Amino acid sequence: MAGSSFPPVPEQMERLARGVVDLTTADELERKLERSRRSGEPLRIKVGFDPTAPDIHLGHTVLMRKMRDFQILGHKVVYVIGDFTASIGDPTGRSKTRPALTREQILENARTYTEQAFLVLDRQRTETRFNSEWLEKLGASGMVRLAATYTVARMLERRDFRERYEAGIPISVHEFLYPLAQAYDSVALEADVELGGTDQLFNLNVGRDVMPSYGLEPQVVMTTPLLEGTDGVEKMSKSLGNYVGLTDAPHDFFGKVMSISDELMYRWYELLTDEGPEGAAALREAVDQGRVHPRDAKLQLAETLLRMYQGAEAAAEGRAHFEQVFSRRELPDEIALHELPAAGEPPWLPKLLAETGLAKSSSEARRLITQGAVRVDGERVTDVEARIPRQGEHLLQVGKRRFLRIRFG
Repeated sequence: MAGSSFPPVPEQMERLARGVVDLTTADELERKLERSRRSGEPLRIKVGFDPTAPDIHLGHTVLMRKMRDFQILGHKVVYVIGDFTASIGDPTGRSKTRPALTREQILENARTYTEQAFLVLDRQRTETRFNSEWLEKLGASGMVRLAATYTVARMLERRDFRERYEAGIPISVHEFLYPLAQAYDSVALEADVELGGTDQLFNLNVGRDVMPSYGLEPQVVMTTPLLEGTDGVEKMSKSLGNYVGLTDAPHDFFGKVMSISDELMYRWYELLTDEGPEGAAALREAVDQGRVHPRDAKLQLAETLLRMYQGAEAAAEGRAHFEQVFSRRELPDEIALHELPAAGEPPWLPKLLAETGLAKSSSEARRLITQGAVRVDGERVTDVEARIPRQGEHLLQVGKRRFLRIRFG
């Protein structure tokens, strides 16, 4: 690629800095972009994902859309599957040691992660690597040399480590190896830039600090915001049940987006669509002035996001199903709302019907289900062992007149 084919550096900086929380440092990034433009060599943008769950959700796409920005500008994204680091377990944000995954779990999760990544990224401008490629070869002497580049005092500057140390909560030595192993990824790949969520800032900066010990220029560090899940409180996470998966069934995807609060809707418009902060602010003003109904804005958000990742047909299917189930023409004007925590096992439907008063007992609920008198989200349920996903919002119906909305959050 000729240097002149890269956009001017100010244009690149404007796009890349948009929506970024931390940028260490802007001057260094500008110099790297100028050098790239002169030489015609794209920057190497490193991003690591540990395959701790099998699916990518909307929370991941905030970071991945920034990866895509670099690709649009002509740079090379190195998509690192942390199959080695996942076996250690990232302690970030944890109050106790995180269990390590088995090799089989890691490889299966990595397979689906890699497939789903290209719903966002440009396959032709993505280099996919597994960090076991270099970390397994590092060996004991290499790991000792790596560990010698950092101090325990610096490691304890990390908030979650410090808090656990001060509270007398055990910290395993191998947990200190996680940020060092992630840093060595940057060494092995000679990364120009590393991207991550704001919760990864410490780990990213360890990479920046370690690289000079290996004769390399420090990487630029950039972080993107963390996306709140459907509960509007916690970071989106599959383990918390507050996620929207990119490959969720269209009606589930659409329904989960429609279950979020109006306030969270603006945040999602800003972080997940091309509207950005200006578009989200303009939408808020339109809603406040009564020119746009919040339900219509949320319908548009759900349809936009579903179209982005599953196509127009899925978006139309998701909207049609939602409108059929929740249309006021088919349901009472007022339906009571029952809120339950998102954590825990999916509730058994007969017990849930009994506990919420839609049936007198679990045995009566089973009889009603067998008779075909129970619907969940508009679909008749005939399995007495059915369980309700502990996420988003669901509409329960018994007979023609008993309705209840269940919201997990």
